[in-house]
Amino acid sequence: MHTWLLKETGEGEQLREKIEAWKGHVREVSSRSDFVHHEWFVRWHLEIVERIAMELCEKYPSADRDLVEVMVWLHDYGKALDFENQYEVTLSAGMAKLTEMGFTQDFVERAISGIETMDKKMELGLREASLEVQIVASADGCSHMVGPFLSLYWREHPELSTEDLMAATRAKLDKDWSRKITLPEARAAFADRYKHLFEQASFRSESFLH
Repeated sequence: MHTWLLKETGEGEQLREKIEAWKGHVREVSSRSDFVHHEWFVRWHLEIVERIAMELCEKYPSADRDLVEVMVWLHDYGKALDFENQYEVTLSAGMAKLTEMGFTQDFVERAISGIETMDKKMELGLREASLEVQIVASADGCSHMVGPFLSLYWREHPELSTEDLMAATRAKLDKDWSRKITLPEARAAFADRYKHLFEQASFRSESFLH
């Protein structure tokens, strides 16, 4: 149920407080110095995913915005805690923390199930997933084409050759475009960005003026 439907009973305000507390917790763990992405992860990834996801929620008013917001801040939770086992940790530690923070069992199960579906993007067709999953997955994929995200990968992997970095960038963009970004509004808005960035990472043009 949406927060605005619960306002009169006070449940909406309580849920809002829990969501803000959850986001604060994720900000804290994502900023720890032992997390490889700690310098930029909140500002240049999570906050951008949230902004895109909320814009998509405006396009799809039937979506559960509260669930979407929590999932945005849950989808990479395991990376900050145990990078090598991030997918399993996101689900196990995420469920434990959300339950500890007072979210209802039904809400926690929906959030965890949604992230589990997202993590199986290479096996499942996300176009068949719930609207909330498609919103978060699309926002996540689009966020990688905003700001310095792709450049930061190059910065963090100086051991790779330029050709390998370009290949990794193409693979990332292709996975996002073909598997994660399912909603037509997101694809329309980011089509030019995708094309430009993919060409930039390919550099196969035989002519620059034609």
